[in-house]
Amino acid sequence: MARTLQNVTLIGFGAIGRSVFERVAGWPLVRVTHVVVRPSRVAELQARLGEQVQVCSQVPADAPLVLECAGHAALTEHVLPALRAGVECAVLSVGALASAGLLEQLTQAAEQGGTQLHLLAGAIGGLDALAAARLGGLSEVRYTGRKPPAGWRGSPAEAVVALDSLSEAAVILQATAREAAQRYPKNANVAATLSLAGLGLDQTEVRLIADPGVSDNVHQFEAQGEFGQMQLTLRGKPLADNPKTSALTVLSALRFLHNRSASVTI
Repeated sequence: MARTLQNVTLIGFGAIGRSVFERVAGWPLVRVTHVVVRPSRVAELQARLGEQVQVCSQVPADAPLVLECAGHAALTEHVLPALRAGVECAVLSVGALASAGLLEQLTQAAEQGGTQLHLLAGAIGGLDALAAARLGGLSEVRYTGRKPPAGWRGSPAEAVVALDSLSEAAVILQATAREAAQRYPKNANVAATLSLAGLGLDQTEVRLIADPGVSDNVHQFEAQGEFGQMQLTLRGKPLADNPKTSALTVLSALRFLHNRSASVTI
């Protein structure tokens, strides 16, 4: 089967969206044709990007593929109607699915539109093994997210510990993946993604830690089940433009786009 050009509509042009846009420039079989941003940003961003891409405030009705990099609100505002219209979508803001009923709405929308919704791995690895293990029966999945204090600024952690004067690691939340994603939507996408690959949002144990002794975003999870046991530790460098986000999140989106046009995928 001949490889075809993948035209992509990008939702969001913050640190993640901008990095994806810049890195796919020059790829022979992937082209960002549209960038969706708030109406107030359209004119400014269009002037900055020039004629190489069309900047708009809504997903075009004839878009073949959407990649969401904008944040949780974009799933209800843009992804839901796109799926209903039959547009294939991939999302990075998986933590939004902790909102009651949203996963069911997205599933129904994809079925109604006869298309697919792809939940991207983002900042974590090992999802292939975890999702495979689920088919054989999982009994326990535990996740620990550890970030330097700067990575928790602007979040509810500021009311739990004194981030600027923290001298040792402090647990800022111990809860289910659903609660972690709801209370820390900009920090807990990994917990939500792991839970959806494994035992679900309400059966996955989560600890979030502010640790002045680390400079990277450290993700750890353990799983047990009929398959045996697995452990994974990933020390992800934060994205230069946004310390709350792992650089691997951008690479996860790039891998998805690469696999859309590659002759061999893994």
